[in-house]
Amino acid sequence: MKLCMIGTGYVGLVSGTCFADIGNQVYCVDKDVSKINKLNLGISPIYEPGLNELIKKNYTANRLIFTTDLKKAVNSSDIIFICVGTPTKKGSLKVDLSYVYKSIKEIISSTKNKKIIVTKSTVPVGTGDEIEKIIKKLKRKNFEIISNPEFLREGDAIRDFRYPDRIVIGSNNKKIFKKMRTLYTPLISKGAKFFTTSRRGAELIKYASNAFLATKITFINEISNLCEKTEVNVEDISLGIGSDNRIGSRFLRAGPAYGGSCFPKDTKGLVSIAEKNKINLSIVKSVIKSNQNRVNLHTKRIHKIIGSNVRNKKIAFLGVTFKPNTDDMRDSTSLKMIPYLCKKGAKVSYYDPSGKKKEFSKIKNCKYENDIKNNCKNADLIILLTEWDEFKTIDFKKINKNKNLRIYDLRNLYNLDQMKDKKMKYYSVGRPDIN
Repeated sequence: MKLCMIGTGYVGLVSGTCFADIGNQVYCVDKDVSKINKLNLGISPIYEPGLNELIKKNYTANRLIFTTDLKKAVNSSDIIFICVGTPTKKGSLKVDLSYVYKSIKEIISSTKNKKIIVTKSTVPVGTGDEIEKIIKKLKRKNFEIISNPEFLREGDAIRDFRYPDRIVIGSNNKKIFKKMRTLYTPLISKGAKFFTTSRRGAELIKYASNAFLATKITFINEISNLCEKTEVNVEDISLGIGSDNRIGSRFLRAGPAYGGSCFPKDTKGLVSIAEKNKINLSIVKSVIKSNQNRVNLHTKRIHKIIGSNVRNKKIAFLGVTFKPNTDDMRDSTSLKMIPYLCKKGAKVSYYDPSGKKKEFSKIKNCKYENDIKNNCKNADLIILLTEWDEFKTIDFKKINKNKNLRIYDLRNLYNLDQMKDKKMKYYSVGRPDIN
């Protein structure tokens, strides 16, 4: 099939590249000329394992076309995917749909031919209805609006596209399901469940899924707080409850606050939708509040570990992105923790495999180091914030000769008994301290 992806952000670029890889011709459209120019040179604007190679492969095969010409892309395609951002409006819980609506108007003005328009962006329930109102107001009838939410995890996006748990299609026109099934046949043949529902149903499924996963993370994080007070290992609790098939083991790893492009904005978006409909989602509200407070708990713990006065203390961060295998800094714990420590007079350095971050470039007393050894040398405290693979086998005594070195592991990467045998002053999340 011939497809058009409006937006070359995370969703549009990964989905478009993967659709091309299963045999479709895909136009990826973006207004950012510099981004399109880089993509035409095979340079991805996002860090995702395997994506660069996949872009080059399908670009060379003429299945992947990067362009700023929306009109040409729309008229050359059978199905058009809306993959633009839907951020939270500043100072509120509401979702900003301006990019979605603007894209719709541009699509409509670009063609008179019948098209299927798919919202892949995460949008509030009822957005498809609003899009139809826009189309009706412009006196156009030759568009089908459906919802097809994405469930890609950053760092595992290509695998998630190729082997999805389910493909959700929401439409008020059942005839559309057949065409979308044909598009997704290569994935369905590998075992993906093809799930159809109403358009509103598909829109709400995405929000409900992310809110539930955010709740699981927040739940185990709060349990880890209790574990620290009662000297219980939270990993035993996770294993004990996760072994129950009704609960499952995934998303039960204690750690820092959840971040990234989805959970923070989607939990807020769901609450906003509920309030608009006069429904009190008290559980989701509590999840948002608890997650916002989590950084403060970790900061207080840092003071307990190295003292109330951190002035001139050298603190080294290993990892600053919200998760490994991505360069995404959105709502990462580091964005609050590093500026706080620098303001208190600490000398902060950081290393992240995805590179230097512009977010810290103007912060006094904060510097980027290009490898683990230089970053951790002479540190008083090492904070393991992101679980990149290269952080899982570090010989801390070899790279740091400071006898008073303390390690704060926010991802529980290291075995307690091994750290005890090495006589390390080691602190983790929801587990007994070694000091």
